[in-house]
Amino acid sequence: MPLALLALAVSAFGIGTTEFVMMGLLPNVAGDLGTSVPTAGYLVSAYAIGVVIGAPLLTSLGSRVPRKRMLLLLMALFTVGNLASALAPGFGTLIAGRVLAGLPHGAFFGVGAVVAARLVAEGRQARAVATMFLGLTVANIVGVPAATALGQHLGWRATFLVVTAIGLVSMAALARLVPHMPLDAHQSIGRELRALAGRQVLLGLLTAVFGFAGVFAVYSYLASMTTEAMGLGESSVTLVLALFGIGMTLGALAAGPLTDRALRPTLYGSLAALALTLAVFPLTVHTPWLALATVVVLGAVGFLTTTPLQMLVMRAAQDAPTLASASNHSAFNLANAGGAWLGGVAISAGWGWTSPALAGAALTVAGLGIAVVAGLLDRTRTGASRVIAAGPRTGSEGVLSRSSSRASGS
Repeated sequence: MPLALLALAVSAFGIGTTEFVMMGLLPNVAGDLGTSVPTAGYLVSAYAIGVVIGAPLLTSLGSRVPRKRMLLLLMALFTVGNLASALAPGFGTLIAGRVLAGLPHGAFFGVGAVVAARLVAEGRQARAVATMFLGLTVANIVGVPAATALGQHLGWRATFLVVTAIGLVSMAALARLVPHMPLDAHQSIGRELRALAGRQVLLGLLTAVFGFAGVFAVYSYLASMTTEAMGLGESSVTLVLALFGIGMTLGALAAGPLTDRALRPTLYGSLAALALTLAVFPLTVHTPWLALATVVVLGAVGFLTTTPLQMLVMRAAQDAPTLASASNHSAFNLANAGGAWLGGVAISAGWGWTSPALAGAALTVAGLGIAVVAGLLDRTRTGASRVIAAGPRTGSEGVLSRSSSRASGS
């Protein structure tokens, strides 16, 4: 794997840290800025809003910018957003800083995935994309716990200053290690928009919205589940979150080779495994060691879905994949918001602290259904294209063709 993937992974580590660390710092921020914890929770939503808006907007604006320069500009915006958060004098300016930091998130991963795939030979592209995503998973094991502890001891502003420094290191690594990639002669925003409007791309994005929502239906309330349902102390929350991050890393390591070998079967299998894990979680949660094991599995199968979903929309968009790739991260963040909202509705309805897992299982089953329908439609289209391309066959040629088809299992 090229060293350029290390630069992308370091950048993903910084992005993952700033995305998730706010959940652990909400009490500190609320106390310092004189607001309530639920109100401070809008800082999590502010970042997600930045991602959803920024992914298609910045990717479209940068459609004629060489990809290496685009990555540097996006990381510079990320760094400025975190510096603005660190220096924010009040809650409103902190909200603005979080939106600013979130804007380049989806566009960076979208462009970065395309760059990663083009750095390696055919047949290793999913592994390259998964390597970049490893930075995101490691952030949940190391970056988020460390940054949370730093913020609790030195103040939440110190956390965002450290993330700002990570942004500067990432920019240096990108400038040094990522090769220049000239723009494709046919690349244009019109071509990207047409690719984004393709049926398989839209179905892939819809699969991400529903399929991945199940993960955040549980993850958003995992801290409360640890104390209320598992019966563990508050000191165990960091361990549970770290175990989830370890599971995410294991899923990312497995996702690359599996997706390179068989994209759609990997997607179907990961979504089915995710739905099953969510469904059994209410049964295992009351036995601590089973609950902790389920958390690891949940992180693994949840993140196992991300690489095939990313590669699916990139391949469906064919030679104009950048906007579709970036929009996939808007879909993931819509999944985050939707899963968290539906999980909250289930808890508020009095169904118990484990009810978000069952709501998440239903969402994931819906995502699996969309993925299967998309796969059937794709097979039908591909089969029809082959028949048209082959033209009419008669006599022994037709018999040979049918025999070959049966021998190949098609």
